Amino acid sequence: MNVSLVPDVRMNVEEFLAWSERQPDDRYELVDGEIVAMTRDRAGHNRTKGAAYVALRDAVRASGLRCEVFIDGMAVAINENTVRIPDVIVQCGAELDPAALVADSPVIVVEAVSPSSERDDIGTKFMDYFSVATIRHYLILLSERRAVVHHRRNEGGVIESRIVKDGHISLDPPGLSISVAALLGVQEI
Repeated sequence: MNVSLVPDVRMNVEEFLAWSERQPDDRYELVDGEIVAMTRDRAGHNRTKGAAYVALRDAVRASGLRCEVFIDGMAVAINENTVRIPDVIVQCGAELDPAALVADSPVIVVEAVSPSSERDDIGTKFMDYFSVATIRHYLILLSERRAVVHHRRNEGGVIESRIVKDGHISLDPPGLSISVAALLGVQEI
């Protein structure tokens, strides 16, 4: 049996990334210097984040933008003591080094809500993600409700929020349009 022991010490981002690379299969975030274990995916959660990845990847390819889409595992450094692992990240600009663990210029972050993560996804992560200057869109996928909460930082820095159940969502910047059905993995009729 492979047991991972979480050290009871405070870490900064650099220390956490070095530690997390040595862990076998477990997934962690660093929140205010403390290591927090992430729960494993249930099938529905995994399907939703997979659908969001495919939808965003296809939208990026169709647009011809210099952006990359990453699924589960790439980190976003919130500050020197907090690292979040969104379900999907869209990073634009220069291509990341293949050894990179952190997206340095994320523009879009996506979280697929699960029962254990809903409170954090809607509250704490909202504040964390928008403390990162490059993040313009935070999408919260509520697959059971067939809805997407779209938080957007506008040109003036004001965060606007809306709940979208059908149609398309404009993600500008970077200049993408994506259907709610595709994000949620729902077949369009």
